[in-house]
Amino acid sequence: MNKHQRLDELVKLVDRAGTVTVSEIMDSLKVSDMTVRRDLTELESQGKLTRIFGGAKSNKSQFYRELPHEEKLLKNIEEKKKVAKKAVELIKDGDTIFLGPGTSVEVLVDEITNENLRVITNCLPIFNDLQKKKSDTFKVFLLGGEMRDATQAFVGEMTNAIMDRMYFSKMFFSGNGIKNGQIMTSSFEEAYTQKLALERSTESYLLIDSSKIGKEDFTSICSLSDITAVITDQSLDKVQEKVEEYTKVIL
Repeated sequence: MNKHQRLDELVKLVDRAGTVTVSEIMDSLKVSDMTVRRDLTELESQGKLTRIFGGAKSNKSQFYRELPHEEKLLKNIEEKKKVAKKAVELIKDGDTIFLGPGTSVEVLVDEITNENLRVITNCLPIFNDLQKKKSDTFKVFLLGGEMRDATQAFVGEMTNAIMDRMYFSKMFFSGNGIKNGQIMTSSFEEAYTQKLALERSTESYLLIDSSKIGKEDFTSICSLSDITAVITDQSLDKVQEKVEEYTKVIL
């Protein structure tokens, strides 16, 4: 790519991630340390980013902007389907599973064909989809509480009090990003409820499309090292570097 294209890609990289290191830029754009530092100086003079020690940060909003539920569902839908097809293989008849909020998990619901299952969720759209599968041997439970409009998930003291009395064989959940070994989301309340479910699950799986790897957000749900595995859509260098250091990756 020429210099103009390289600079555009560099700005996009920084804006997507919030902050990036020189080494991350070198790996992504396949350029030398000297070229990266020269490009960062030029882009800073143009007001497109801010240099920090060892890298750069975006001049746009530092954190991920949480999209409305309907908009999230359509974003990267093919990647989410790939993730869902891998995740559903882990669900076995007789399991008691918790499904956290998130459109990646919502796509997973469409793939579930098990006849003997107990499913608990605190997310209204996921509950509504599960109701279509309900039978004498396919049990569905919704944890109530205060609903967040952005994700249509129930959170708060009421939700957490019920969660505190439950245990799950497997948990499937999502997030808005992965940064520095942490699984990120936009809401402290939602993060806390998911953390409670995680503590009560024998196995836990993060469903996330690869576009969110390297992104940060307001708060952390938990560390990658706290979960069983990350399920993502494709094999990328950044997956190996940013995830496998902490936990297993299912590609």
